[in-house]
Amino acid sequence: MTDRGRVVFVTGGGHGIGRAIAGIFARDADTVVIADRTQDIAEAATNAIREETGAEMLSVAADVRDAASVDAAVQQAIDRFGQIDVLVNNAGIYPNTLVVEMTEEEWDAVFDTNVKGMFLVSRAVARRMIERSAGGRIINISSGAANSGRVGAAHYCSSKAAVEMFTRVLALELAPHNIVVNAVAPGLIEVPDWSLSDEYITALIAATPIGRIGQPEDIARAVRYLASPEATFMTGTVLAVDGGSLAGRTLPLSG
Repeated sequence: MTDRGRVVFVTGGGHGIGRAIAGIFARDADTVVIADRTQDIAEAATNAIREETGAEMLSVAADVRDAASVDAAVQQAIDRFGQIDVLVNNAGIYPNTLVVEMTEEEWDAVFDTNVKGMFLVSRAVARRMIERSAGGRIINISSGAANSGRVGAAHYCSSKAAVEMFTRVLALELAPHNIVVNAVAPGLIEVPDWSLSDEYITALIAATPIGRIGQPEDIARAVRYLASPEATFMTGTVLAVDGGSLAGRTLPLSG
């Protein structure tokens, strides 16, 4: 660790859930690297969190779909801080289009970001973790959509199912190196750039046992737990943070 705790690398850390994750580690006095699509997005989030927390931070531009861009961003973090202790694979996109209206380009864009991107970043960081021989944590952001289909989200739901299997296999491969790999599967989370209809949101809240929309901080707390010393005997696990949605539907008593 550095003098400022662990070094935590968060993809898609410039907004929404990723920004909340970056913020919670910064408040815990960890060193945080925010990676996002453009330097401006990453830097704006970094500056705001640094001003709030005083944390040591770095902003990097990274296109998770491109291996060279990923390797360069990871190397920037290594050059600056010497290590990465925790990787949070948060970057993802979630357009809504019916299969019969979906373009091949849109399907590819979802899988390139949500699945290939997770593979490329995990590969780059895991190689550095193995070289350093000090273990580490990799936490992937999945979704309840991995287990519950949604009209208009065939590509998104399928990509998140792939994320969960990737998490399990990576956990098996990295366990001998003392690197644990887990995932968090959010339910409906309120983020600034969501593209869901009011009708859909209302219906989903009504079917959620807790009866509310989740907040980015709900996911950030789960990620922090999986990165903590309390979670050393967990690997290949998918932790649902969904207000009880995975448990079932809140229907009236039958009969």
